[in-house]
Amino acid sequence: MTSDPEESVRLQGFGEMTLRTAIATVMQLAPRERAEAAIFRVRDGVRLAQSEIAELASHWDIAPAARVRSPRLVPEQHWSEIVRGMVREAPLPSLMVAFMLGVLVARR
Repeated sequence: MTSDPEESVRLQGFGEMTLRTAIATVMQLAPRERAEAAIFRVRDGVRLAQSEIAELASHWDIAPAARVRSPRLVPEQHWSEIVRGMVREAPLPSLMVAFMLGVLVARR
């Protein structure tokens, strides 16, 4: 394996960069995303194998990030839907009181 750290590669989802930067970026990803990451050599379009990425990372002393939580695993906040549901179910007098309190607070 003859891999130049300054070789131009394309990391899927991130764009074109040097091989060392691509491997450092992959090693910072969560384990599941790291396994799905794809690095392609620009010169011939060949995809690097996961074993080659791991071997280069260990050769260049690039350690994987420990306990990184994937943004996809964090539940999204749907506050607008929660508030909409509360307004739909609330009786009209309580909505009027809430509106008036909002007006009073906004004026201060």
